[in-house]
Amino acid sequence: MADKESKTSKFVGLLQKGKNADAGQAFKDALRDKVASALDKARVAIAGKVFNGTQAEKHSDPKPAVTAASDRTDKIMDTDGKEIQFTPSAEAPTADAPEAK
Repeated sequence: MADKESKTSKFVGLLQKGKNADAGQAFKDALRDKVASALDKARVAIAGKVFNGTQAEKHSDPKPAVTAASDRTDKIMDTDGKEIQFTPSAEAPTADAPEAK
């Protein structure tokens, strides 16, 4: 608190001496400190309201089940380790040829 009072008294002293440019800078310094202090108090109060009574959540989704590596490539497994039935179609997929511009 003594620091804020000294900046205010520095401002007043510079005004009395007629050093208006220096007084302007002293005023900005004092105001900057006062605003920063008020913002810090508000930040603490808001954080206390927002995070009061909440439980921490897990940081990620559950990890998928990992199956052992296999030489076979005709088996498809989902993330739970269960086999997915795959039936290939008789037709091969086709795509349109890109047009040159």
